[in-house]
Amino acid sequence: MSRPILTIRELRTRAVVVPMERQLHTRIATFDKAPFLLIDLETEEGVTGHAYLFGYLNRGTTYMAAILRDILATTKGQRIAPVDQYTTIEKSLTLAGHQGLATMAASGFDIACWDALSKARGLPLVRQLGGTVQSIRAYNSNGLGLSSPETVAEEAIELLADRNFDAVKVRIGRETLAEDIQTIRAVRKAVGDDVILPTDFNQGLSVSESIHRGQALDQEGVYWIEEPIRYDDLLGYAKITREVKTPIQLGENFYGPKTMADAIRANAGDYMMPDLQRIGESPPFPNRFPPIGSSLLAAKLTRPSHGAKVPLYQGYVVSSNRQR
Repeated sequence: MSRPILTIRELRTRAVVVPMERQLHTRIATFDKAPFLLIDLETEEGVTGHAYLFGYLNRGTTYMAAILRDILATTKGQRIAPVDQYTTIEKSLTLAGHQGLATMAASGFDIACWDALSKARGLPLVRQLGGTVQSIRAYNSNGLGLSSPETVAEEAIELLADRNFDAVKVRIGRETLAEDIQTIRAVRKAVGDDVILPTDFNQGLSVSESIHRGQALDQEGVYWIEEPIRYDDLLGYAKITREVKTPIQLGENFYGPKTMADAIRANAGDYMMPDLQRIGESPPFPNRFPPIGSSLLAAKLTRPSHGAKVPLYQGYVVSSNRQR
């Protein structure tokens, strides 16, 4: 089926700040509002593609909007061709770097392009990208911060009831390991043995402390330990992965497919879950980065979503099939 001809006419952005239903207290920050940048990509043919980006900081949306204006200046009047245009945009941002806000803005433009094409063809976006409409496994991540064990246990029950989830993610990284263990046990007692409990340190620990706490969590039956240390310390992740039995999760902060390929080569974790607005270009892996394409083909793929917080940011979780 041929791709519709759509010509880029205008790009409009709106910054919004959404109050969070539950304040989220993590090892590195506390959040009670969520800043988003809404993107409308208008075409001469009357089709508008939509996307949105998470700003993280309130000013983050302002910075991304400025980059998107520059992207529009180089693409206005062109026919929408997402893969070619993403490559051109990426090259134009080389001096600014291929990480951070520049990559996020380019991703927002890319998402809006694909959305416009799918609307023009009358297809769900997943089918436009070559996939199929199906249910996916997901966990609810709207809470379970560094509150008291009793509060976290009560929230876990509420989050499971919301749209019938069977998994909730628990933030950990309190002042002491004992407090983390107490919280995990309180949640487990409240929700039962059949509920899946991934955990997240939000990059708050050192390598040695991660190993110490991770080995203790090996006895608690948690599903994974996410981002115990800085996201870019791949050697540290490899050491933790070797020393801790519970699967180690990272990938949310990968910027571009090459970073993911480097992590796979370094055996930096068991599960890798990229975030769409950071990893860049919606369907990039097999064609533009063969090392990742071959790694994905060789790996066991499952499809939980990094999207209980932000449904758009669905990624793949890649299992390294580590031998224990």
